[in-house]
Amino acid sequence: MSDPFVLGGQTFESRLLIGTSRYPSPQTMLDAIRAAGAQIVTVSVRRMNLSQKNETFLDALSNYTLLPNTAGCRTARDAVFTAELAREALGTSWVKVEVIGDDDTLMPDGVELLKACTQLVQSGFTVLPYCPDDPVLCKRLADAGCAAVMPLAAPIGSGLGIRNPHALSLIRRMTDVPVIVDAGVGTASDAALAMELGCDGVLLNTAVARAQNPVLMAEAMNWAVRAGRAAYRAGRIPAVDFARPSTPTEGSVAPWP
Repeated sequence: MSDPFVLGGQTFESRLLIGTSRYPSPQTMLDAIRAAGAQIVTVSVRRMNLSQKNETFLDALSNYTLLPNTAGCRTARDAVFTAELAREALGTSWVKVEVIGDDDTLMPDGVELLKACTQLVQSGFTVLPYCPDDPVLCKRLADAGCAAVMPLAAPIGSGLGIRNPHALSLIRRMTDVPVIVDAGVGTASDAALAMELGCDGVLLNTAVARAQNPVLMAEAMNWAVRAGRAAYRAGRIPAVDFARPSTPTEGSVAPWP
């Protein structure tokens, strides 16, 4: 691969990560994941009965890298406990850490999040935190040993797209770990913009699961992430205030007097 995506010490071809909740049916979920070309899928630990695991569900995802998440946790203690349950039950040390601080906006609690991530890194987890688009907090999370930072584009499930592209650009410049946009993506152009800003990947769920045609939207997201990454690597032209002719004027034939 000419442009490998290295995350948690593993190399992936796809830079699109996708969730497994809120689909119209299990089959639609599987079809959408395939259409997205995703290799990493997230699963909510709190929505699974870990004492009686749904083997059919897990078997269907056996070809993917599972990323259990701590959705629904409100404190660092809850998040750490949930991550430990996931490692024991699912046999993976990877975890997407979510610590929510407000029921209405579902915004992350930065204080509890940093506390949880620090403890989990020290316990040997590969930690991917869902966080605000705060450059300073993202740098602190990276310095604490997180394998990536995953700032939101907009509130969870809102579909508002990237509300603060400048913040995402700052996060990319200030951290030396992968930056994965997580939450708020509504359509393919949002995913492409995230990649054009220099982000390393996009994680989404609702934008595909609740689309009128989830499988077709998943395919669109797949192409959008690829196109955005290619555009970022190609280097866009500078934006200017006035027109610049695309055809050179030097050496043009002058009219007869």
